[in-house]
Amino acid sequence: MDKFDRQILALLRSDARTPVSQIARDVNLSRSAVGERIRHLEQSGVIQGYHARVAEAEGGAVKAFFELFYKDGRCQDYVERMRAFPEIRRCCGISGETDMLVYVEAASMARLSEIRDEIERFPQMQRVKTHMVVQEWAM
Repeated sequence: MDKFDRQILALLRSDARTPVSQIARDVNLSRSAVGERIRHLEQSGVIQGYHARVAEAEGGAVKAFFELFYKDGRCQDYVERMRAFPEIRRCCGISGETDMLVYVEAASMARLSEIRDEIERFPQMQRVKTHMVVQEWAM
C-alpha cells in the first residue's frame, strides 16, 4: 500500500459515497487508476465493505464492552451466535485470561441487559464482565 492508496482510503473513510472521479481529482490520478486501486483494495480485503453511518437515537446509544470467559470452544463458535444481535458491532478474540471482547451499542440499558443475559446463557459461558463506555474520542 502506497501513499495513493492511503489517500484513497482516507477519502473513502470520510465519505464512502465520494465519486471515483472526485477521488481521482483529489489524489491527482486518473479515474481508471483510482477505480483499479479501489478494486484491488476490495479484493485484497483492505476494504471490507461500505456502511451507512446512522444517527443515534435521541439520548444516544448505550455503549459497552463485554469481557467473555468460557470453558471450551473457539471464538468463531461464539461469533456465530453473536451475529443474532444487531447491537453487537465487533467481536475480538484476544490473548490473556479473557477469551473474547465484544463491543455493543444498545438503544437502552434494558436492551443491553437483555443481550448480556442471553450471552450468559450460551453453552460453556462461565462469566460475562461489563465495561460501560462513559466517554470516547474519534480518531
